[in-house]
Amino acid sequence: MTFDRRITPFRPDLADEKLRGQVEAERFATGTPMCVAVPYASLHRHPSREAPVDTQAIMGEGVTVYDEHEGWSWVQLHDDGYVGYLPSEALGESGPAPTHRVGAIRTFVYPGPNLKLPDLGCLTLNSKLAITEFQGDYARLATGGWVFAAHLSDLDSHESDYVAVAERFLHSPYLWGGKTSTGLDCSGLTQTVLTAAGIKAPRDSDMQEEQLGTAVEVRPDLGGLKRGDLVFWKGHVGLMLDESRLIHATGHSMTVSIEPLAVAEERIRKTSYGPISAIKRLG
Repeated sequence: MTFDRRITPFRPDLADEKLRGQVEAERFATGTPMCVAVPYASLHRHPSREAPVDTQAIMGEGVTVYDEHEGWSWVQLHDDGYVGYLPSEALGESGPAPTHRVGAIRTFVYPGPNLKLPDLGCLTLNSKLAITEFQGDYARLATGGWVFAAHLSDLDSHESDYVAVAERFLHSPYLWGGKTSTGLDCSGLTQTVLTAAGIKAPRDSDMQEEQLGTAVEVRPDLGGLKRGDLVFWKGHVGLMLDESRLIHATGHSMTVSIEPLAVAEERIRKTSYGPISAIKRLG
């Protein structure tokens, strides 16, 4: 059988117990549930900070740990199934169940309910948090520290316009594998804004093209498109801002940018990913 290495917890020496009988491995394990205990951490293909990054895991995200060795944990992320290596120090025991998520693209954590105190770091959009109390304008985290309460949303509340969420990331820098406002890639932007809208989305553009929405005709004049349509190339994705403009995280400008779809299509077709491979419409 052929497995996608990105979402299959398999190594020649170790595999998920669920794969027994499907793959050959020296041993199988059910793994240990843990969660991401830092604002975000890069998921590497190999246990090295210099190894390629496939994605990022963010605060409160559940993981299954299959192996831990010399400061690296081999894990599978619960939200999108990605498999790779996280620094073990980025993980913690699963604590109180999350009650809220971060609804702003980033928010600072303070040692007390006071914006004049030095920050302890920042959390990114969609981070899952357990809140123990509210005091004035601030909310206390079960893990310690305080955040501005207006930057939080209930777990079951979602954004009504995912394109508007993408617009909030405008000018954020491009970062391969990134999923935060300090750096994100094209499919990371798409997955992040859809998640904020309560739409489950896979991580990479090829998976998104295959699994999301219904196909829309790619017309020669690039007409007939609507806000929220997803435009795919082989290796790239963007979101239509309106009938003619695209917002995407692009290595061309190394930022999240808005540009006419016709301009982006001509450049991408001629210099990188070729012609548009599909346009998908959600809802």
